[in-house]
Amino acid sequence: MASHEEAKLETFLQWLQANGVELRGCKIKYSDETKGFGIFSSIDTPDGVLLVVPLDLAITPMRVLQDPLLGPECRAMFEEGEVDDRFLMILFLTVERLRKDSLWKPYLDMLPTTFGNPLWFTDDELLELKGTSLYRATKLQKKTLVSLFEDKVKGLVEKLLSVVGDSKRANSVFWARALNIPFPHSYVFPKFQEDQDGCCSSLKNSAGVSDNHKPEVEVYAIKSNDKASTSTDTVWVEGLVPGIDFCNHDIKVAATWEVDGTGITTGVPLSMYLLSVERTLFQTEKEISISYGNKGNEELLYLYGFVIENNPDDYLMVHYPVEAIPNVPFPDAKGQLLEAQKAELRCLLPKSLLDRGFFPASIPNNGCSDKCMTDKISNFSWSGQRKMPSYLNKLVFPEEFLTALRTIAMKEDELFKVSSLLEELVSSQGERQPSDAEVRSAVWEACGDSGALQLLVDLLHKKIMDLEESCGLEDCDSETLEEPNSAISLEQHQRYENELHFDGSVLT
Repeated sequence: MASHEEAKLETFLQWLQANGVELRGCKIKYSDETKGFGIFSSIDTPDGVLLVVPLDLAITPMRVLQDPLLGPECRAMFEEGEVDDRFLMILFLTVERLRKDSLWKPYLDMLPTTFGNPLWFTDDELLELKGTSLYRATKLQKKTLVSLFEDKVKGLVEKLLSVVGDSKRANSVFWARALNIPFPHSYVFPKFQEDQDGCCSSLKNSAGVSDNHKPEVEVYAIKSNDKASTSTDTVWVEGLVPGIDFCNHDIKVAATWEVDGTGITTGVPLSMYLLSVERTLFQTEKEISISYGNKGNEELLYLYGFVIENNPDDYLMVHYPVEAIPNVPFPDAKGQLLEAQKAELRCLLPKSLLDRGFFPASIPNNGCSDKCMTDKISNFSWSGQRKMPSYLNKLVFPEEFLTALRTIAMKEDELFKVSSLLEELVSSQGERQPSDAEVRSAVWEACGDSGALQLLVDLLHKKIMDLEESCGLEDCDSETLEEPNSAISLEQHQRYENELHFDGSVLT
């Protein structure tokens, strides 16, 4: 690690100490060029508590609203509904990075300046994602960020600091490092005076930094003037927690993080701490990882800028675009039916679920006989006369998604029949709204699955075509096959091509 990076780390460690952070069984050091800095084990701790961070140090939307510089401007926009709490965080990171005398400078200097998520891809790199959900999400995110910067951020930052900020970097910092923190209710909504002196959170110079290790910049401690009570009520708030946010992700986690409201675990009330989950023999210098959640590679790349080889949480997303609904016949009526049925316009199919294509590995046996299954379908049908389809217990697609496709694919006479069935139900049982299950039954009775399955085939076919257009299967694969050292045989290639194309037979 270069001397400049070492100096930044030393300053940051002193800043953490000045703000009450306790590195009890770990240390922060450089990991590698892909991960940046990480947290590593140093000594064994009897209680497994590795790191303790006072919640006063967390950067949250409440802190932004209480900031002397940003608070008044942000509070007005927030109360008018112009911005959300995530915007407040991104704006705070943008402004604080530009403040030459920022009290957060030692922490902000440690944050990465470039990221691996698609927001930072070149145009050519982004084109490699074309045809995927990630490509569309990134294009939309770029457009949204440009609009957000021009409409909200630029003018406000120029007004406050007379400079233009980098909202793309702040956005990436937030999404890559934010945690969903369970704060005590009284900590999120403290009682404080309206004047500046009574503001809940303030920034004060630290008097506890040793002169023997004087950092290049002044180290400050962030304190709270108001003693928040340790209420049992919990409010989940997104925020950045300096120190804990240096934990990198791994499928096999080494630690979890918890909030200690009373101090009974750590001795530090209103704090967040890392707790070791290792049951094996203690190892020094081992990186301490946490889990960012069971996320597929598209989501990991979108949020954090990395992927995991053979990710067990990968999934295929199949969706019907909501922007296409206004173009279907009778969009208003179908929109009301979709809402009434609590239908889902997309489904996520885990990688493990697709080992045998779009069919489950085995038919689940919950002690339910064929007659039981038939009765279940008969009860789902309005009249009980519609026969149970042979594929019902074979498809992996969830019922909520098929419900949406049935509704979207309905023809005029089928829509009229649904309306008549629901009117008959309401008139026979008094004035009331039909339940979501009753609406689903009416839709099933009217149209079955013929239109839904055809629409599903079209969606899958479109998804495959989008991916083929992006990766150039026909051209690129032909060139590969002509190479003398190609490991792909013509037979293998033909089988691969056949597996990529769908027709109605796979769904019946």
